Amino acid sequence: MSARTKARKRALDILFSSDVRGDGLDVTLAAEARRAAGEPARQASWLYAREIVDGVIDHRDEIDEQITTHSRDWRLERMPAVDRALLRMAAWEIMYNDEVPTAVAIDEAVELAKELSTEESGAFVHGVLARIARSN
Repeated sequence: MSARTKARKRALDILFSSDVRGDGLDVTLAAEARRAAGEPARQASWLYAREIVDGVIDHRDEIDEQITTHSRDWRLERMPAVDRALLRMAAWEIMYNDEVPTAVAIDEAVELAKELSTEESGAFVHGVLARIARSN
């Protein structure tokens, strides 16, 4: 598994945890940063995970607007928390990270959705992200 794939899983954990617990992303990120300081072997995945989460924090309104616009009658609050976190993470990569090909961002999010969420989540995540990608 690549360092970026590990980083995406780590970022997903942070985004999901913050959402489910109702904690601010900055609080959850700070707690993860303290944990990461004691894990030098995982430094490469931590750096990109932090970049993703910082990006979601910085652009949350724009990201959520794109997700809401392209989710076809699904309000953010009604989506499974895992799907919401995956969409935010991948939307940030599509919209703000030119180093990651759009297809890679979508494929990684879809695979995580299939693995970690509902039976329909893979197709749902793919559809929303594909529409976001076409609009950007």
